[in-house]
Amino acid sequence: MSNTAALLLLQVDPLLPNMADTQYPPLNSSFTFATSYQTGDRALPPVSRTIERALHEGKLLDVVYGIKETVATLSQTPVNITVAGNSGNGMSSFINALRIIGHEEDVSAPTGVVRTTQTPAKYFSPLFPNVVLWDLPGLGATAQTIDNYKEEMKFSQSDLFIIIASEQFNSNHVNLAKVIQNMGKRLYIVWTKLDRDLSTRNKLSETQLLQSIHKNIQENLQKERVNVPPIFLVSNINPLLYDFPKLRDMLHKDLSNIRYSGPLNILSGICDKIIDDKVAFLKVRIANRCLENSLSARHDDDMEECLKAYRLKFGVDDESLHQAAESMGTVVMMFKADMKSQTMLTLCRRDWKMKLMTSFLVNACFHCVPHFKRKKQNRMLLLVAQDTKTILKKILENFIHPPQI
Repeated sequence: MSNTAALLLLQVDPLLPNMADTQYPPLNSSFTFATSYQTGDRALPPVSRTIERALHEGKLLDVVYGIKETVATLSQTPVNITVAGNSGNGMSSFINALRIIGHEEDVSAPTGVVRTTQTPAKYFSPLFPNVVLWDLPGLGATAQTIDNYKEEMKFSQSDLFIIIASEQFNSNHVNLAKVIQNMGKRLYIVWTKLDRDLSTRNKLSETQLLQSIHKNIQENLQKERVNVPPIFLVSNINPLLYDFPKLRDMLHKDLSNIRYSGPLNILSGICDKIIDDKVAFLKVRIANRCLENSLSARHDDDMEECLKAYRLKFGVDDESLHQAAESMGTVVMMFKADMKSQTMLTLCRRDWKMKLMTSFLVNACFHCVPHFKRKKQNRMLLLVAQDTKTILKKILENFIHPPQI
């Protein structure tokens, strides 16, 4: 590795952390699970029966461990990033810059003023765990149409595209962007060789030049009614300058979304179904006046005691929340910030129906009516269940995009 490349590598954190060393979990319940849940090109790994039981039994800490397991498995999913553009636009140089390696290294993508990539070439980097970077032959070097190019280069197998341009943003780039967007694929546009543009900018200031390039790309896309994707202006010579850091940040988020969003949205739906089934079961117990046995509550007339019992049943009691927060390296207020069912006081403050049901006047009129007591219990049950769903979604989001310290 060259001295310059080594210096850059020291200054740039890995694009993705080692997922096996971070906290990530799964959730599940009352129905039988298939081997996997298909989500487009992604599939959810099998959900552990331990997690199914944990949700039924209200063991939030076990749920957290299970989600960690699931996300760690999903993190091994290969992601294909395709780099395309016209010959001579600096695609191979961009790949080398993204990988923080010098052009002279054995594993670097070959570069030159003539067409150096004749067939699709794939590259890897420790900065991109389980990511394949595809360097495609330049578009426009042959007489083939964009549709033929798309089929020959197997666009359907890619998860994210980066269109490289320099000197000019022409119809080839626009047509390429249109085809990729029509496929519903994620797309970036990267203008390379910015250092050369800046050295020949004539009377334009640096700011004016950057604005001019950006505006030109936008206008060319909008003329053909192509939605403008994220645009980055970079220098392949120094990947720490201009928009390269922004590009890396967005890649970090998009790689996480590609791997996790589909499967974990399904996982979130599974969790909601389990919680809904649990609510339905407890409503039956309330209707049959079996609540005391179901919750181990000594007095179901004591609403504060019922609330504590509900929270314990769903695993969102104070002790469980503290354990879950500690295991995730976060603070318990992450869970409690929007939680209505912390106490009867917060429940009544944040839910007008509960406030009305527990008001002195209403209770004085209906306190002897059994149906009224069941209505209050059902409302409380629903609010605790809603809080549980919100907390589980926060746990999932925390594992997909850990907060930046």
